[in-house]
Amino acid sequence: MQVRLEKRARLLEEGRPPYPVRLERTHTLDQVGRRWEHLETGEETQDLVGVGGRVVFLRNTGKLCFATLQGGFTAEHDAPRLQVMLSKAEVGEETLAAWKADVDLGDWVFVHGRVIRSRRGELSVMADSWEMASKSLRPMPTLHHELSEETRVRQRYADLVVRPEAQNVLRTRSAITRSIRESLHTDGYLEVETPTLQLVHGGATARPFSTHLNAFDISMSLRIALELYLKRVMVGGAEKVYELGRVFRNEGIDSSHSAEFTMLEAYQAWGDQTTIAGLIKRIILDAADVVGTRQIETDKGVIDLDGEWKWLGVYPGLSERVGDEITPDTPLDRLRSIAELFEVEYDALWSPEKMVVELFGELVEPHLLQPTFVCDYPPVAQPLARPHRSEPNKIEAWDLIIGGMERGTGFSELIDPVIQRERLTAQSLARAAGDVEAMQLDEDFLQALEFGAPPMGGLGLGVDRLVMLFTGVGIRETILFPLLKPLG
Repeated sequence: MQVRLEKRARLLEEGRPPYPVRLERTHTLDQVGRRWEHLETGEETQDLVGVGGRVVFLRNTGKLCFATLQGGFTAEHDAPRLQVMLSKAEVGEETLAAWKADVDLGDWVFVHGRVIRSRRGELSVMADSWEMASKSLRPMPTLHHELSEETRVRQRYADLVVRPEAQNVLRTRSAITRSIRESLHTDGYLEVETPTLQLVHGGATARPFSTHLNAFDISMSLRIALELYLKRVMVGGAEKVYELGRVFRNEGIDSSHSAEFTMLEAYQAWGDQTTIAGLIKRIILDAADVVGTRQIETDKGVIDLDGEWKWLGVYPGLSERVGDEITPDTPLDRLRSIAELFEVEYDALWSPEKMVVELFGELVEPHLLQPTFVCDYPPVAQPLARPHRSEPNKIEAWDLIIGGMERGTGFSELIDPVIQRERLTAQSLARAAGDVEAMQLDEDFLQALEFGAPPMGGLGLGVDRLVMLFTGVGIRETILFPLLKPLG
């Protein structure tokens, strides 16, 4: 870095700005590659271009110097590369010497010259002049040394330069989020934005991040879900509404969980858990078509999105797994014995319903490779879901499991303000008793429901987990700049 700082200082002293405002680029590297790809080995043209890029390879040998420039990647293409050549005969001794003295790997440079095909068959620009576009003060990783996962996520900018796979994950994520929006817009959904800072957190059972608003001198939370404000919009008369937004949960971080992540929530008037299941299936299949495959290879086997999307009840699924019939009436002691038998950790304060949900998540969910709507949960699983229309002690809610991991959830939404108040009051009491993940009582939301909401279905889809499904990488790779523990 000291050497590079000295070069920067010398450029300034010589009146050659190391960070000029503008350079007259005539073509991108990709445009040169496509327009002149027909040139034969050794063929030269008098076609002049001005190109720019980052130096990712450099070979300064005598009277002829070679460099490979890398351009910017786009939604459709990897970062293109193009060779540039500087010959003493073309640029002169002084200009060539300046190149050798000033240019390092990682620098952005501008080169003007003729398009040729070298004697070794490499499409190139034979320079007649060059300028520094941006002096790199910190050495870039070399292309032939693999970055560690820690370096990749901490220095994503370097990762994107040297690893096409990182560029591909970013492009895939962009394509998936665009596809989600297009699918919903085609279906008549209205996109809205709701508050990130909230007086009362709700919409999920999770521990929030707390903050303070100095202007009002009040405590606030970062949202843990999008649900409660979107339902206010439904009360206001929207037929179909959705939001793609960041949510924040102050809980564990691992290969499938992040403290902040991107969530899609959508609500449809006059729908229920069945219609909303059809919607999430369409969204995922549309995304698969954009990515380019409906068959996803994993270390557990091939996921076939064109196959049957099964429905599996929580109690039958758990019963089959443990080899014993589990029902809503199964005693707590029996559930604890099963947990101990299968070495599933549990909290002594958990209710039988909570035990069932946790046992299913630990023992059944990881083995569901193909798309499966896990349904008929006990009420404790989703305090905002409607009671089941025909099954007592159950709710109309599902989790979509693909590849052994939850990708989304959906409900027949609870719109009865009296039952909703009872549920939120129970949550508030649990929170007061020490459950930091329980929801708070939201009087403004309840007031909105008391104006009357239409029957509706709602879904939540984890965008990061959907990207994980199609790319096969962990959540830290799908989030461009994940939250990391500070070094040192």
